[in-house]
Amino acid sequence: MLEKGKDDFPRGYSSITEINGKHKEMLLDFGILKMVQGDEHRCSLGRERAFLLMGGKVEYLWPGQAVTAERHSLLDENPWVLQVPRNLEVTIRCLSPEAELCVERVENETAFEPVFYRPDDIRSDVFGKGTMQETSTRTVRTVFDGLNAPWSKMVLGEVINHPGKWSSYPPHDHAQPEIYHYRLFPSQGFGINILEEEADVIRNGDTAVITPHKVHSQAAAPGYAMYYLWMIPHLENDPFIPTSRNFRKEHEWLLKEDAVIWPDGKK
Repeated sequence: MLEKGKDDFPRGYSSITEINGKHKEMLLDFGILKMVQGDEHRCSLGRERAFLLMGGKVEYLWPGQAVTAERHSLLDENPWVLQVPRNLEVTIRCLSPEAELCVERVENETAFEPVFYRPDDIRSDVFGKGTMQETSTRTVRTVFDGLNAPWSKMVLGEVINHPGKWSSYPPHDHAQPEIYHYRLFPSQGFGINILEEEADVIRNGDTAVITPHKVHSQAAAPGYAMYYLWMIPHLENDPFIPTSRNFRKEHEWLLKEDAVIWPDGKK
């Protein structure tokens, strides 16, 4: 399902999914926090939270700590992210004319020390490179998942879908629900999101909510880079890790190093 978004989110917090409200099947609170210079946001307690800086300059404050972060590009720079447990108070101050953050929250009773991820801490991989005639080359940034943050109950990352190429490919599914939130560069661009046999046009600011075991894949239109946040809750005794993806059997041959795709190997 595609939740139509805004080309420019308003000042304040815009809720997109809610644990006890709309799209509750996602098991996550997710929203966009838009701030202007001088704004101060104090987050509510009670849930594990992560704050990913999408753009602008902010100061993150939590007990005994204050860190300034600045980001100019979603495409060319890794994010700054603060991840905290349910009982820790956090304040975010906007230091630039405007700033924008992704806010992700989940139910988690586990106590853990807050983690601040700087750009150099983010795992960044180029998936699909050297395969399928480079038609699914994309940059995947994983902030935290079941491998590097076993105390967490959620996953957070970013993908840069290179212009004219595919991502979430080959088509796959997994037991956990997933959220994708999109931005297009330039902003008038578009992409295609495919869930099972249904395709939707993606525009700047849209969000896809993907229920468990729903096969998905997507593509960016030529000339347009498609950035998206990806967020997944862990299930009880079933955390999300890279091997949680189940590729469609009929397309698994594409993953083989010796796969021959027309016109390669044409006699």
